[in-house]
Amino acid sequence: MQITQPPEISDLFAESEHEEIALGEDRGCGYGGLIAIHNTALGPAVGGTRFWNYASDESATVDVLRLARGMSYKNALAGLPFGGGKAVIIGDSRTSDRARIFQAHGKFVESLGGRFITAEDIGTTPADMELVNRETRHVAGLPAKSGNPSPKTAFGVFRALQACAQHRWQTDSLEGRTVALQGCGSTGYFLAQLLHEAGAKLVVCDVDEERVARVVEEFAAVPVATEKIFEIAADIFAPCALGGVINDETIAKLRVEIVTGSANNQLLAEKHGEALIEKGILYAPDYVANSGGIINGCRELLGWDEAVTRDKISGIYDRMLALLALSEREGVPPFRAADQLARELISAAGEARFGEKPSSVML
Repeated sequence: MQITQPPEISDLFAESEHEEIALGEDRGCGYGGLIAIHNTALGPAVGGTRFWNYASDESATVDVLRLARGMSYKNALAGLPFGGGKAVIIGDSRTSDRARIFQAHGKFVESLGGRFITAEDIGTTPADMELVNRETRHVAGLPAKSGNPSPKTAFGVFRALQACAQHRWQTDSLEGRTVALQGCGSTGYFLAQLLHEAGAKLVVCDVDEERVARVVEEFAAVPVATEKIFEIAADIFAPCALGGVINDETIAKLRVEIVTGSANNQLLAEKHGEALIEKGILYAPDYVANSGGIINGCRELLGWDEAVTRDKISGIYDRMLALLALSEREGVPPFRAADQLARELISAAGEARFGEKPSSVML
């Protein structure tokens, strides 16, 4: 296992506020991975491992840096004693050599000495984390423990949707509301189930036709082409696939009142959060809405039982309502209010480590 920081990564890292980024390589099995640690003021960095076929090393680096920062903010606002980090494995997740790939990844995680704890993400599974666990104990989301976080992430997003509905329409009922759901994978599927049970009408898309067919059959959803999902006249747009889907092109097409989903980094840039406000669309910060997965991981990381975990995830409703109220009082978009609040919590934790009194900023 070779661990380096190539020049192109160093240049991007120098422009960020992260503590560490490293590249791990095992050419014998074709493994190449990045781990970024954003901040450890609140505790060890925790974040999933994403397995994705990136277009370039630069795009992988940008993604891992953004995802790591999002995890710092997510953990801070969820009140968890963890910092933020993220890992990506660069390549085709359909590889048949998963055992060697994930054992190499486990060695990479172990090399950081506990500063980073990982779990599953897009392209990875609890079974993959068992392979990682052969090489390091710094891993969560194992099948015999907290397991697949997707149902819990979906429940948290559902509670965030209810909070947004309450804020926008003065009722948290989603019955009769139309939801345009992008992405029918693990989390998207479970969110579709919750929405269907709540009486919502679903319009769905995914690059995988089998996933779409399953949601259509089980939850009476209407399928549309992936490029058409942004044009659907609906009450809510729920992005549950990859990030960056809220951009110049898609904002012009959106015909909804609320954007809330499980995808990370939904805004391509901050200006797109401002553009949603100008269009009268309520955007719920993604790292507040999708924090159910990491909260579920606390069953392993902090020894919480399942009932406590569910209560904490359900509390996303109150945290989102409080954040939206703060946004309204301060006259700033919700995503800016969330970013500022997270930075204050992280800063307070950093000050406390040096013996100074932390601030009392809490949701």
